[in-house]
Amino acid sequence: MSAVTYTFLGPQGTFTEAALMQVPGAADATRIPCTNVNTALERVRAGEADAAMVPIENSVEGGVTATLDAIATGQELRIIREALVPITFVLVARPGVELSDIKRISTHGHAWAQCRLWVDEHLPNADYVPGSSTAASAMGLLEDDAPYEAAICAPLIAAEQPGLNVLAEDIGDNPDAVTRFILVSRPGALPERTGADKTTVVVPLPEDHPGALMEILDQFASRGVNLSRIESRPTGQYLGHYFFSIDADGHATDSRVADALAGLHRISPATRFLGSYARADKQPAVVAPHTSDAAFASAHAWVDSILKGS
Repeated sequence: MSAVTYTFLGPQGTFTEAALMQVPGAADATRIPCTNVNTALERVRAGEADAAMVPIENSVEGGVTATLDAIATGQELRIIREALVPITFVLVARPGVELSDIKRISTHGHAWAQCRLWVDEHLPNADYVPGSSTAASAMGLLEDDAPYEAAICAPLIAAEQPGLNVLAEDIGDNPDAVTRFILVSRPGALPERTGADKTTVVVPLPEDHPGALMEILDQFASRGVNLSRIESRPTGQYLGHYFFSIDADGHATDSRVADALAGLHRISPATRFLGSYARADKQPAVVAPHTSDAAFASAHAWVDSILKGS
């Protein structure tokens, strides 16, 4: 059996690596940290890795735009798994640095947004220095020419680096913050239906006219398919041109979901299917009797009987 290779948003010690470690066998697999989401995904597209773990959504900040954009364009990819990781933050600095010494703080943009209230209260004059990840910002403090005095990162980073000193713990503004991560591979067989599944699609708005979004949403609503996430993102082609990134409850093999996908394709032929996979929270979809597989089968049988004249 050949070895499995994963890429992830690095460096080591990120929340993304913690999500990857939830995948069975990941501890024994080759794990390659990447400096950004695009690189992690491109290595999968190029066949250099079997799958990539990347963040897609945060319970406080919403969608991770870098991931939403990267999987919506280019060579098609498939989401095969998701993972949820509770998020906690600490403020770290090099030994000898006190809170009063801090003028600049580095971290990832999502982490900064989740710690703003704490920073405003305790370090109101500190400037923000963007980092590619929380771990990268923390590791940057170990360099002699670091352009900042402190970093916001995961507790695991601080624990594993003796050159970092924790100045404050649990500095997140929301103690229940959770980030959702997705494991992305090249297209292949879909994961088996579990009864607690999620389907992700990207739907470009084919024409901007009154009711255009309603036409897309109606493909789900009329078939009893609940949406757990919908976000709009610019395509980059021109101002006002958008695509919609959507998570729907259910699996592509569910009749109601398959019928909705067919409807989407009729309205927007450029719709991109990104996968059907098990929900990390294992919450089954609520299915009304008239949208069950049995109801769809009965309806199709009835129509067939009409066409056959029986």
